Amino acid sequence: MTPIVQVSLDLTSVPEALETAHMAMRAGVDWLEAGTPLIIAEGMNGVRALRAEFPTTPIVADLKTMDGGWLEAELMAKAGANLVVVMGQAHRETVELVARAGRDLGIKVMGDNLGMSDMVAGARLLEDAGCDYVIHHIAYDLRTVLKEQGKPFPSPLDQLRDVVHAVKVPVQAVGGLTIEQAIETPKYGAPLVVIGAPLAIDAKAFRNAGGDVEDVLRRICERVHAYGDVPTGKGH
Repeated sequence: MTPIVQVSLDLTSVPEALETAHMAMRAGVDWLEAGTPLIIAEGMNGVRALRAEFPTTPIVADLKTMDGGWLEAELMAKAGANLVVVMGQAHRETVELVARAGRDLGIKVMGDNLGMSDMVAGARLLEDAGCDYVIHHIAYDLRTVLKEQGKPFPSPLDQLRDVVHAVKVPVQAVGGLTIEQAIETPKYGAPLVVIGAPLAIDAKAFRNAGGDVEDVLRRICERVHAYGDVPTGKGH
């Protein structure tokens, strides 16, 4: 699979999200993500605004669905999302309903294993339930609290190879990665590279980060795209 760079628009207003999205597209980003803070603050209007501004760009709606799977998938699809996120911690029925909605509505489904007691088994469950992609995700709050307590916290890289080898669908690694680590996830067989805080987004304030973000993003895209085809899934 050709590696993909996705920028997470974890902002709280449509104007800031569009400004960052334009910068990201100039830099060579492939997918735009309507992050959870944007959806909470602006609802589906944030997704609609991105779709209107970027009519041909794949858009991920990170609503983190836990219930009401069909309805939420339908709302996001009608707003213009190409991909939606459902949580593995939800009932399996919810995951299956989102996957069914994805097939019926022509969108893709990303299953997120955040908080699952066995993240490798969780990835298999998400694939078996019909998800098109697996997000291997270490929670922001978990990392923040453990850091405040002076305790070590897990990295997505700890089990990334195990997750990749457990499923056939493409995998994305999220949560606490440095820029360099994110760039290197295709080496683990995870071709979907997410860039957000702390590069493009100020994580504490959920606003644009300072500095020449566009130039940094451009160099990230060049490096990720240079991988060429990345073998994914079982057997690699």
